[in-house]
Amino acid sequence: MRILTEAECREAMQNGGFDLPELAGTAALILTQSWCPQWKAMKDYLPEAEKSLPGLKIIYIEYDLATFFDEFMNFKETTYENREIPYVRYYKDGKYSSCSNYVSLEGFLHRLTG
Repeated sequence: MRILTEAECREAMQNGGFDLPELAGTAALILTQSWCPQWKAMKDYLPEAEKSLPGLKIIYIEYDLATFFDEFMNFKETTYENREIPYVRYYKDGKYSSCSNYVSLEGFLHRLTG
């Protein structure tokens, strides 16, 4: 797992989306806020998800902790038309495949493999 950088987030806001090398394989991009109970539950199981699915890349941002909070929240809610957190975008074979909000570990893995 790795945290998105400010530069990556600003580039996404400018370009209308993320263009990250990790998204070329099997990946999950998570946009969330640190206080969210569902995010805390997901964050607890993500190491197991990485063990269960070799090669899985998980990239995330807890944007309420960022200096660009309001700007990023507006980008996320407008661009992806989703006001809930955590917001997860799934990529399979380098292509966007689906999105969700909170899901169980089984649901998370299913979205990446099913």
